[in-house]
Amino acid sequence: MAAVTSAALHRALTDPPSRPLPPEAAALLRDLDAPPRLAAHLRAVHGVAADLLAWLAARHPDVPVDREAVLFGAATHDIGKCLHPAELSGPGSAHEPDGHRLLLARGVPERLARFARTHASWTGPGTTLEDHLVSLADKVWKAKRVPGLEQLVVGRLAGAAPAWQVFMELDDLLTRIAEGADARLAFQNAYPLASG
Repeated sequence: MAAVTSAALHRALTDPPSRPLPPEAAALLRDLDAPPRLAAHLRAVHGVAADLLAWLAARHPDVPVDREAVLFGAATHDIGKCLHPAELSGPGSAHEPDGHRLLLARGVPERLARFARTHASWTGPGTTLEDHLVSLADKVWKAKRVPGLEQLVVGRLAGAAPAWQVFMELDDLLTRIAEGADARLAFQNAYPLASG
């Protein structure tokens, strides 16, 4: 059974069309024998985060953003579901603090590990544009729109351009991304929930 699980996880980490994860994130998922569906989910969210960053670089090149942190955060934000596999198919938030602790215990710096803790609490104290981008990617990958979260991103980007203009541009981008939700959901759901 382990060979089948390893093959499913390998496919979830390498099959097209989603972008590959950062090598460090993929290695963590392999080491943890992550559920294949989790790996596919993380790839889908990571791909959307990369799209958000490309848009940001093109439309708001003067806005400083830690690209590496956003991509790693999107690639590992739900890693705590390795410890709480029931949260892959049902509600729960135990994976958030436990995922954060798991990443820290594996030597991941706080700057990159924090997304496991912050991806569902974007209004928490000290959250940054990077936190908001990972949270946004984790919502819009499946076509879920969260106005309050989107407004936080607009607020972070408004300045060089009027807020209404930033809102319209972001809304257009998120609408385009949401149009691909069915394909991303099909990609994720093609993989088993359990490793064994």
